[in-house]
Parts: sequence; structure tokens; C-alpha cells
Amino acid sequence: MNPLLCGLAANPALPPELVDRLIALAAAAPEPSGLSDPADFLAYMLVRHLSERADLSRAQVAALAALDEDTPAQLARDGHLGSADVDPAVWPIAALTLLDEGRGLPEWARRFAADPDPSMRRQLASCPGLPADVEDALAADADPEVAAELALWTTSAPVAARLARHPHAAVRQAVAANEAVPPAALAGLLTGHGLPPARSCLVCDCREIPFIHDPHCPDVDCDLPAGAACDGTHGSTVHSTWQRALANPATPPEAVAAFAEHPSVLLRWAVAEHPGLPAEVYARLAGDPVPGVRATVARNPGSGPEVSRVLATDPEVEVRRAVAHHPRIPFDVLERLAPTTRLGPEPLPRISAATPEELAEGAASAHPRLRMLVAHRHDLPPELRDRLAADPDASVAKAVAPHPGLSPERLRAMVARHGQQVLARVAANPDAPGDLLAELARHEPSVRRALREIAAHPNAAAEALLPCLAGGRSRVRAAAHPALPAAVVVGLLDDPDPEVVEAAAGNPSLPPAVMAQRVP
Repeated sequence: MNPLLCGLAANPALPPELVDRLIALAAAAPEPSGLSDPADFLAYMLVRHLSERADLSRAQVAALAALDEDTPAQLARDGHLGSADVDPAVWPIAALTLLDEGRGLPEWARRFAADPDPSMRRQLASCPGLPADVEDALAADADPEVAAELALWTTSAPVAARLARHPHAAVRQAVAANEAVPPAALAGLLTGHGLPPARSCLVCDCREIPFIHDPHCPDVDCDLPAGAACDGTHGSTVHSTWQRALANPATPPEAVAAFAEHPSVLLRWAVAEHPGLPAEVYARLAGDPVPGVRATVARNPGSGPEVSRVLATDPEVEVRRAVAHHPRIPFDVLERLAPTTRLGPEPLPRISAATPEELAEGAASAHPRLRMLVAHRHDLPPELRDRLAADPDASVAKAVAPHPGLSPERLRAMVARHGQQVLARVAANPDAPGDLLAELARHEPSVRRALREIAAHPNAAAEALLPCLAGGRSRVRAAAHPALPAAVVVGLLDDPDPEVVEAAAGNPSLPPAVMAQRVP
């Protein structure tokens, strides 16, 4: 199989008879030996692209499903197979896929709960909406990994509470992260009160104790995690259980607060993630010697403005950056942080939640960085958006440039004022017209990021796309653009770059006669 055939398999304009021919080619391909072989990987991708087509006939779906064991699951995931089409005895992975998506039948769940293969029972345990009797069976499964998988995903409080008392420590470790566990049971996982001690863990199941796993373990078949240890008290598993329970929002705050000064950095870090602690606990964590703990409490929605004010002056940039990402950081603190801390291109939670008055205040700030943060929010009132588009600072104009609703005249004015600094962001504007995109594509010197944006822009016409074929990622994107002239697309089918070939073969403007010539 080759990239050209993979591209054709994904082409929405591929005629049905050519879809049939590609399915026949896939059926005739040698049995794959593994996806590490490039030829096997291309064959796999061919089947994957064919399975994802929205226009498959029932006969084509049946032909694809007969290719191998995995394709029926893909077809089920993409909506081509439903519960009436799947026999769990023939296509078990497809049946489990439908159960995972809530489209399977209850009797299938009961069948898999009794399957002798534990991997099937583990997959079932992660499916939502299982019948109560199936959850009961999985909770009592002899394989602790099956019960642990259920412990992660069950939404039944009684089942979760029962799993918190499970004799295997790995099941308790899994259930500690589940928010459906009753608070008293989560507290018990931290204190031990009300729960019988665990009798085993994955370490003492397979090693003579006391045992500490060598981080440089030479045994290639060993699947114990680094640091795994047990002396009869299941130490590493209990530590991981505590870590998960401490970060779980459903765990009672008083049980979590007791670990705020624990010697383990990982446990204090988990405490700092909990959103419901008393203010004095967050204040203590704000003084933690480990920057990662301080950064975690700095962005925690449960910590208040006083913590933000303290940590806004932290010597570590990662902590100050975390403060800026707090959803309720006082606006004046954010204004002080913005000029001195790199905060990234994404809208900050506080900016996303700002009132119109706060947005106007930020847009009028003397600090370009704060104006830039406001400009990243792309649902601004039109008058505020237009004011920021005319900002003399290039970073502000660059942030607002992709904002929907900007007129072509304002976009051209931004380019005239700031040049190549804003070119790529202007090209990303969804309202940029075709003639402006053509102007940007011809800009000297050219800007690669701008060409990449133009090559994928729905308003780009041939005049804008042809310069994008100069090279790099823009060439691949332009090869797939339906506005690229058909003659150019045909020429790209023989390009030395296989990604360009696949993109061109998937272009719906490729003439059907050429498609037919290229399918064996």
C-alpha cells in the first residue's frame, strides 16, 4: 500500500466503485507482521481511512468488517455498526466498543462479565452504565486488576464504597481517585478508620517481601513501577492511594488538611490540588519550600485572593505564572504580573470571566502585556475589539488579529502598521477575504507560518494557494485544499514528499478519471 492510496481512501469525492476496489486491495494485502513495518502501517492506515468514510454502503461495511479482528470495532466506533449488526461471540472488541459508547446490549455485559479472559473483563469494567448485577460480579472478580478498573470508573456510590474495603491494595488505590466514593470511605483510605487492612498488593503478589523494586531492574518482563515496595504493609501502593485520595475533591477537607505538612513532597503536592480546604491550609502551603507545591496552590480555584497576593511576588517564575492562571485572581494583581511574567498565548481564566468593565479597564491599561491578554479573548465587544486592532503595540495587534468580525480594512491596516509580525495571525482570521490572503501570500519576505494558515484557509483561492506550495507544512496543507486547480493537484500526485502525495490524493478536486487511473 502507498500514501497515494491512503489519500484516495480518505477522499470524500472517491466514487463508490473505487471504494470497492480499495477494499479489495486491502483484502488482498499480506497479513501484517506489525505496525513497525512501514508497509504494514500504510496498509493499516488504508483500512482506517476506508472505515472512517461517511458514505459506506452496507455491503462495503460488511466487506471491511471481514478484513481482520480490529476493523469491526473501528466501524462500530464510527457509527457504521450498531447492536443489531454485532455478534459478541464473533466480534467481541466491537461489542465492547458499543458497550463503552452506551450502545451495547445488557446481555452482552453479562456475557463479558463471565468471560474467562481477564482482559475482556477489564475492558468491560471501564464501560459506563453497566447493569447492577454486572458491577457486582466485577467488584467480586478474582482478578484484582478487573476490580481496580471498575473502581476507577463506577458511578455507583454503594459499589465504590464496597471497593474501598477491597482486600487488595491496588483496588483501593484505584478507587481513591473516584469522586463517586462516599466521603467517609475516602477519609478511611487516608486514616484507616473503619476499613479493614488490605491483605495484598501487586508487589507481594509476585515478590518475596520485604522487597524494593530496583529502578534499573534488568528483568525485561517485570511490569512493577519504579519505587514499588512492600514490607507487608504495602507501602508504595498505600502512598499512591493517599496521593490520589488527597487530590480527590470528594475527600473531606479535614482529612486532607492533616497531610499539609507531611514529609512527602508528593503528598503535599496532592493536598495543594484539593479545592475545598480551609484558608489557613492554603496559606501554609503557600510557604512550602517546593516551588511545584506553591504553584499548584497558586492556581487552585479554592485558594483565595490573599494567597494570590502573596505568591504574586514569589521568586519562582512558575509560581507567578500559576498565580496568573487562578480563575479569581484580583485584577490588580494580574495587572502587576502581566508586564513581568510570560503567560502564554491562551486566554487566562480570569480574562475569560472578566466583566465588560474589567475588559475595558484592561484594554486601556498602560501595560501592553495586559492589553494583549484582553486581546486574546475573541468575544470582545466590537468597539473594544476595533480599538485593540489599532493598538500601536504589535503584540496586542497580533493577539486580536484572528478575532472574528474584523473588517478587511482593519486587517490591512494592521499589516501596514506591523508588517510580518502580524502576518500569520491576520491570515488566521476566519473573515479574511480571498484577495487579502493572496496579498499576504505574496508578501516579501514571506512568512512560513502565514503560508501555513493561508494554505488551510477556507477563503483561499488559487492565487493565494500557489505561493504556499513553495515548501514545508504549507505545501502539504495547500495540496489538500479544494480550491487548488485540478491540474496542479494531479501534478502533486508524483511529489517526492509522501505527505504531499497523500494530501493531494485526498483533495476532492482531483478528477475522478485520474482517481480511477491510480487505483490498481
